[in-house]
This record gives sequence, C-alpha cells and structure tokens, in this order.
Amino acid sequence: MSGPLSDVVVLDLSRALAGPHAAMMLGDMGARVIKVEQPGRGDDTRGWGPPFVGPEESRESTYFLSCNRNKESITLDLKSDSGREVLARLAGRADVLVENFRPGVLDRLGFTVERLHELNPGLVVLSISGFGHDGPEGGRAGYDQIAQGEAGLMSLTGPSPQEPTRVGVPIGDLLAGMYGAYGVVAALHERARTGRGRVVRTSLLAGIVGVHAFQGTRWTVAGEVPQPTGNHHPSISPYGLFRTADAPVQVSVGSDGLWRAFAPLVGLDAADPRFAANTDRVAHRQELIDAIEAVFATEPAEVWLGRLAAAGVPAGKVRTLDDVYQWEQTISQGLLLDVEHATLGRVTLPGPPLRLDDAPYAGGRETHLAPPTLGQHTDEILAWLDE
Repeated sequence: MSGPLSDVVVLDLSRALAGPHAAMMLGDMGARVIKVEQPGRGDDTRGWGPPFVGPEESRESTYFLSCNRNKESITLDLKSDSGREVLARLAGRADVLVENFRPGVLDRLGFTVERLHELNPGLVVLSISGFGHDGPEGGRAGYDQIAQGEAGLMSLTGPSPQEPTRVGVPIGDLLAGMYGAYGVVAALHERARTGRGRVVRTSLLAGIVGVHAFQGTRWTVAGEVPQPTGNHHPSISPYGLFRTADAPVQVSVGSDGLWRAFAPLVGLDAADPRFAANTDRVAHRQELIDAIEAVFATEPAEVWLGRLAAAGVPAGKVRTLDDVYQWEQTISQGLLLDVEHATLGRVTLPGPPLRLDDAPYAGGRETHLAPPTLGQHTDEILAWLDE
C-alpha cells in the first residue's frame, strides 16, 4: 500500500452512494477499505441499471463501478450470530467504520456506538443519514432527489421558479460523502493526540445546505429568497451560456476590467450607463444577453472562443462526457484510471480528483484496485483476522 492513509483500515458497511463515496475517497488516499456486503445480493447499486456490463452470469452495474474502486469485498449475514461475530472482530481491527443505515438500524444489530467503542476505543465512526440522526425528521429515509428538493437546491436550479430542476448527478449523496471523508480525516488527526475515536455525523441535508454559499446568505443576511436564473449567474453579468451561430459558449465576465475587454468584442460601449458597472449589468441582464447573442449569432462558437481567448476573457464550450474523457487536459490530470477487474478484464474508470506533489497519477496511491466482485476477498479478509 502507498499513500498518506496507507496505515488506516476502513470498514465500509454502507451502500448506495454517500457512504461508499466517502470510503472510496479514503481508499484513494491509500487506506485499506473492507466493504461488507449482504450475501447473494450485495450493495443495492449492484442492481442499479442499465447499463450493465459483462456476461449475464457475472454482469456488473456501471453505477456500482463508479463508487467502489480501491475496496475489498466480504459477504456477511449481519442477522446471523456468525456474521455479527465476524463484524465485531473487524470493528476491533479497523480504524474507521462507515455506515449509512437509517438511524437505529445499527443499534438493533447490536452495534451501538458504546459497543463499538468497547470493541475498539480508537474507532472513528462515520454515520451518514438522509436528514440527520436526530431532530423532528431524523428518521426519514434519504434519497438524493428528495434531499435536493427538501434542501432547497432544486429551487435554485432550472430555467424558472415554475420548473425546479435537479442537478444531473446525485449531488446530495456525493457532498455528504465528501464532507464525511473530510470529517474522518479530522477525527483521525485528533485521535493521534487523544487515542480516542469519535462519531462523525453528516447527512444529505447537511451536505447540500453546506454548499448554499452566497445563495444562503442572500436569505440569512439580506432576507432575499433566491430564484433560479437558468444558465446565467444571479449576481454577476454577463456570466452564463450564450448562443452562437452553431453551438453555445460560456462566458464569465467577473470584473469591470474584464467587461472593458469584452464589450468591444460584441460592439458595446463599456461606458454605456446601462452596463458600466456590474450592478447596472445585473439590473439590465436580459437586455444585455439579447445584445450579446445578436452579435454572437453571426459567427460559430469556435470563432468566438478564439476571440475571447485572445482578449483574455474567460470562456469555454459545453462538452459531452465522451468529449470530456477524450480531452487531453482531462487525461493529463490523471483523471482516468485503467484497472484490472476480476470478471470484466481491463476497464477505464473516472479517477480521484486530487494529485499529491507532482505525481503523474491522481489519488494518493500509485496502484489502484478495481471495484470488487461480490465477496471477492472474503477468504483473504477472514485469514487476515486470524493472523
């Protein structure tokens, strides 16, 4: 093992996305991650498709493949005495336990926080829920799109207030996983001083509220309820998606200096009182958008991207995912991993988003593991427990 967390063992009891994503992030940094799955079925995401890949008798869900790299899989029936006995032994050897059961489920299996810390006083427990482990709605099941709506994100997203729109990935799950991994690393750092583990809690609700950013303070400080503004920034203009003769381009004029560089490109007077300052441009946003698109419509996107680049104005195209993964810049950042899967052979996965020092690869480890087949490492893990 290599990486800054190579001395850490993570016991991953989670399923679906939030918990598995957190555990995968720790695995990307070198931790040994042991994923506990239900015999015969495994993580729910093993059945989430299409698409599935591989032969019918051993097909794999691409959803599962997306969030379970750098893990080993053991199957345990946690409703049986023997399964719980093995889990207790695993908890005694682990540094971190990740779970996203509904509140109370792990307790009913006999693994309260008190019991876990009796087994292992230094164990860091990451508990991820839908809406929090307590409070008037703490017991609610957490599903991403429901959380996106309940946590206000859909009210900010889309073309108009009448068309609330979800983000195109399960962002609530992903954010909860990211915040969870961040909390685990902080708790491990504290444990180095105290010798004691603690419980780190987060939720889909917390993850989404945690990224409200300036939209949150618009309400908490200014008393404004934000509304969706489609593909244009609510507080900066021009900043958004603009149509050209053949394809849209994105333009970000984030300062008055950039405005003075941009305005001549589209035949506008930078000192026009309607547009001279950002507050003026926001007040006349639609008028400005119409004026820009009238000029942009005369040339194709590549021509405008060239002109904008030459003027030093930030701009870009809207890429499809096939284009993103073939883009040389994506490849140069180590964001694609080739791994050897037990049944699929060599497959390419989206990779970790972090690079350490000047390493040509992403993540904290030189060699990455393919997502495991169900129970692939059961015998190896049981042998390790007997060492």
